[in-house]
Amino acid sequence: MDRTVLQALEEQLGQPDMARNFAKDYSALWGQRERRLVDSLEREDQAAALDAAISLKVSSAMVGGLRLACLAQILETAVRHGDLRRGASALALISIHGPATVNELQHQYLRQGR
Repeated sequence: MDRTVLQALEEQLGQPDMARNFAKDYSALWGQRERRLVDSLEREDQAAALDAAISLKVSSAMVGGLRLACLAQILETAVRHGDLRRGASALALISIHGPATVNELQHQYLRQGR
């Protein structure tokens, strides 16, 4: 997790509390995001999987979860090309790095009081 991304978001918004609330929501929604990815890939619903991957990519980048955003980009590309095997591999890594990103976000940003 790149904390400077969140610091930049605080500055852009002009209100640190808004950035913190976004980070809190990101953390709270992790399980739903992951479930949405898994479900859409299991159903082979390309549109839903693409939407979920893009949402994860953008929101992860906004909270400084750059590794996770990169993995979501790989998943997005796989889904666009109909490569479910590659998509499943990316999802496996996302399932590992997602909780780690949330943990880092909570310990390095949300619990620091800033």
